[in-house]
Amino acid sequence: MDNIMWDSKNYGENFNFVHEYGKEVMNLLEITEGMTVVDLGCGNGQLTKQLADQKVDVYGIDSSEAMLRTAREAYPQIPFLCEDATKFNIGKKVDAIFSNAVIHWIDDQEGLITNIANQLKVGGQFVCEFGGKGNVESIHAALEREFRKRGYVYKRGFYFPTIGEYTAKLEAHGLQVRFATLFDRPTKQEGEDGLANWIRMFNLLPFQVQGITQEEQEEIIRIVVEELRPTCYTNGTWYADYVRIRIKAIKQ
Repeated sequence: MDNIMWDSKNYGENFNFVHEYGKEVMNLLEITEGMTVVDLGCGNGQLTKQLADQKVDVYGIDSSEAMLRTAREAYPQIPFLCEDATKFNIGKKVDAIFSNAVIHWIDDQEGLITNIANQLKVGGQFVCEFGGKGNVESIHAALEREFRKRGYVYKRGFYFPTIGEYTAKLEAHGLQVRFATLFDRPTKQEGEDGLANWIRMFNLLPFQVQGITQEEQEEIIRIVVEELRPTCYTNGTWYADYVRIRIKAIKQ
């Protein structure tokens, strides 16, 4: 899912749940003062700042300049680097790599895991959470059906693995998995247009790849939202059917 053009303002205002849930993931890190940590896919830097507050030497890495501009303006004391997750290198081995809601966006998983293993010190921690098997399946399935009706191909570019699939990849690269869980997490979306806004924020690339006009995009979103209303709209609130995989691994 390369070349995503993020709306950093909208992301910060309406999708705060991303970093709010990330606080729980951070609890898996064993933090000591002065250690070096990479926040991989740091976005607007809110979780990077929370790591910095724990007196660690933290670097924020992201491929979106729009997100990094927001992060640098908010937290100028933290180094934020625009780099590819499969190639980043801060010039020294690190004690921990933390990543929240990012791994499923990356096409080259082999390159990603190889680089993570290479950048960690022996004994270093890799802690992450991202979309697991079945993540937002109802939304993707509904979009796929509507695309097919119109003669388009819906590109499912996300990577949502099982625990067995992903832990095997990590262990093949010398990352010993100490903790792994897959769990349902229905996730509240803000406002009456919550689900439509979620689709606009996180699923624009399939529309762009097909060259669908803005008018038809909105028509597709409207139809999909109404189809999902019986299952994703409860007591006046929209929920996306998130399934998350959370992992802690140690470099051997």
